Amino acid sequence: MAIFMVLLGVVAFLLFLCSAMLRWNEVRYMKKGLPPGTMGWPIFGETTEFLKQGPNFMKNQSARYGNFFKSHILGCPTIVSMDPELNRYILMNEAKGFVPGYPQSMLDILGKCNIAAVHGSTHKYMRGALRALISATMIREQILPKIDEFMRTHVSNWDNKVINIQEKTKEMALLSSLKQIAGCDSNSISQAFMPEFFKLVTGTLSLPIDLPGTNYRHGFQARKNIVGMLRQLVEDRRAAKEVHEDMLGCLMREDDNKYKLSEEEIIDQIITLLYSGYETVSTTSMMAVKYLHDHPSVLQELRKEHFAIRESKRPEDPIEWNDIKSMPFTRAVIFETSRLATIVNGVLRKTTQDMEMNGKCVIS
Repeated sequence: MAIFMVLLGVVAFLLFLCSAMLRWNEVRYMKKGLPPGTMGWPIFGETTEFLKQGPNFMKNQSARYGNFFKSHILGCPTIVSMDPELNRYILMNEAKGFVPGYPQSMLDILGKCNIAAVHGSTHKYMRGALRALISATMIREQILPKIDEFMRTHVSNWDNKVINIQEKTKEMALLSSLKQIAGCDSNSISQAFMPEFFKLVTGTLSLPIDLPGTNYRHGFQARKNIVGMLRQLVEDRRAAKEVHEDMLGCLMREDDNKYKLSEEEIIDQIITLLYSGYETVSTTSMMAVKYLHDHPSVLQELRKEHFAIRESKRPEDPIEWNDIKSMPFTRAVIFETSRLATIVNGVLRKTTQDMEMNGKCVIS
């Protein structure tokens, strides 16, 4: 009987403690005029529910509190807007108190020089350096031929095998981007690079708690390892003094280069390029395969368009820019896949001053 009473007392104490912590976190962020919503647990907020439910988390909270509510996600007090008109206003008025803002874990792991972490003139300079990498000339002469060469190799041994599409599209997205950035040098680092990069991606979507065993610690350590690989690659190229026709070569070029970046800035931009294209390309590619499997008539029409282009070519001839422009149905499939399988579920912005939106207070 005594043991039962002790257990009952412990349970009651834990329930009281949990209730008190939840209440304390609500009071901590309570301010007159803030939109409705809950802040969850201290430190953790509602991160667990957010990561577990994905887009459904936003839908559930919207159904409960409306299209404008507060939360606490990935270590950051957050206000979520699902109002199309308000979102359009936010995206078009960055100069009026809105700047790109990202969770601390993402900023720490992607680096302080990545384009998402800088603002104003520095952001403009970084953006110019990255835009120079994807000019029309670069796409025609460098990017497209390398993608064609990579994909031929990537799918060359798939015949008569059971393929894990999710795994292969992830490899495809990362390795093809690495090929664009580091050219032939990517072959020497790709196997060591891949597992570290996957840890880095997971770490950016975690609470910024630097403890052994956490995804944040693993992601931060993976960043250190990746920076070491990239720094060695940059140093080797500078020592060899060779000209490389790839993205890293363009960023490192000192002659006729309007945007000259430091070594740290170059490495952070490379990590950002790899990160920004990885999830979107891999998931969209995987979902395209899924939708084409579910709609055989669409797959047949897609094959018809591509076979018509191949008829005028030899098997070894690469896809060219004019061929891309002759794929209206393929373009439609890509757009429809992007519509049905939305990869980017939100855009993050940070306020630089207190303001009022939808009649509610937004704190900077």
